[in-house]
Amino acid sequence: MSLPSATHYRSAGLLGPRWTQVAGNLQAANDVAGAPIGRDARLDMFRGIALVMIFINHVPGTIYENLTNRNFGFSDAAEAFVFMSGMAAGLAYSNGFRKGNLWLAIAKVWARARQLYFVHITITMLCLAIFAAAALWFDLPEVMQTNNIAPIYGKPLSTLIGIPLLSHQLGYLNILPLYTVLLLTTPVFLLIGLRRPWLLLALSVALWAAAGQFRLNFPSFPNSGGWFFNPLSWQLIFVVGLLSGMAMKSGERFIPYSGPLLALAACFVMLVLFWVKIPELGVAGRHGLAALSDAGLPFYLTWFDKTFLALPRLLHALALFYVLGSLPVMRSIAISPLAKPFRMLGRQGLAVFAAGTVIAMFLQVVKTPRQPDPLFDGLVLGAGLLVMLLLAWSLNRTAALKSSRRANI
Repeated sequence: MSLPSATHYRSAGLLGPRWTQVAGNLQAANDVAGAPIGRDARLDMFRGIALVMIFINHVPGTIYENLTNRNFGFSDAAEAFVFMSGMAAGLAYSNGFRKGNLWLAIAKVWARARQLYFVHITITMLCLAIFAAAALWFDLPEVMQTNNIAPIYGKPLSTLIGIPLLSHQLGYLNILPLYTVLLLTTPVFLLIGLRRPWLLLALSVALWAAAGQFRLNFPSFPNSGGWFFNPLSWQLIFVVGLLSGMAMKSGERFIPYSGPLLALAACFVMLVLFWVKIPELGVAGRHGLAALSDAGLPFYLTWFDKTFLALPRLLHALALFYVLGSLPVMRSIAISPLAKPFRMLGRQGLAVFAAGTVIAMFLQVVKTPRQPDPLFDGLVLGAGLLVMLLLAWSLNRTAALKSSRRANI
C-alpha cells in the first residue's frame, strides 16, 4: 500500500488541509518512520492504536478497558478499524481500476477477501480449541457458555454448517466476516466511485438508511437474528474510508478542508465527551433522544445501536476522524519514535489482529477464575501486546529484507 509521490501528496483523505511537502521533507519523514517512501505514517499509527484498543477490549473485566476510546465517545475502535480498512482498500486497489486489466484488478481484491476468510476460519477453530481445552483439562466448563459457543455442542451439525458460511460467528470474532463481505463488494464500489464518487456516497447512505428503517441484515444460522456487524449498515463507514483513500491515491481530497467544518466537528467531539463523562448531561441528552424517538424518528437515528451503526455513533466517528486528520501535529506525532510501536502494528494489521484475537481469547480463559487485579491484568495484557509487537517486528523485518533483496537483483 503506497501513497502518491511527495510532490503529489496533498491530502488527509476524508480530512484535513492541503498538505504541501517537498520530496526531501517526505524522504526524511519516512526515514524516521521506517516506512516506504510516500506511505502515510498516520494511517499506520492510527491503525496500530485501534488494534491495541481492540485487543484490550477483547479481554473484558480489566480496569484497562476503561482507558480505551469507547469510554470517551459514542463510537469505538471498530469504527476506526472499518474506516481505515476502507481507506487502505482505496489506496491499494483504486489504481488497478483506473488503468490496466479489469479482471486482474478485481482478482487482486478478491484474493485479499479470500485471505481474510481463511484467517477468520483459522482463528475461529483456534479459539474453539482454547475454550474446549479449558473445559476439558482445566475444569472450566463455564467458558463453553460464553462467546456464542454453546450452539457448538447444542446444535453441532447446524453450527458446523454455519461457521464456514459465516452465519455463525463467535463473540469477538465478528469483524473479519464484515470485512470479507465488504471486500467482495469493493470492485463495485470502486467502479462507481471512480466515476461518480458522490453518487456512490449517496447510494451508500440510502442503503444504510434502508437497512435501519426495515431492519435488513444478513441472517444468522443456526441461531436466529442477524450479524452483529451488519454489512448493510457498516458499508457506509467503509465507503467513506474507501472514497478518502481513492482521493489520496490520486493526490486529491474527498472532503475539502474547511475551518467552520473543523470547528463544528471539534465542538461535536467535545460535546460527546462531556455527554459520556458528565452524568447529568448524559441523562439530559438521552432524554432528548428519547423525545425524538417518541416523536416518530426511527431507532437508528436516535439511539446508539452498534449492529445498525446508529447515527450518533456514525457522526461521532466521522467527526473524530475529521478532527484528527485536520491537525498538522498528527503528522509529527505519527513519525516520532514514540509512535513507532503503533506504526509497526499498523503495518501488519491482519496478522496482528488475528494473533491478538487468539491471545485475547486465551486470556479470557486465564481470567475466568480470577477477580479483576490491576497488577495481574496489566502483566497478562502487557505480555500479549509484547507478542503482537514481536510478530509485527518480525514480519516488517522480513518484508524489508525481501524488498532489499529484490532491489539488489
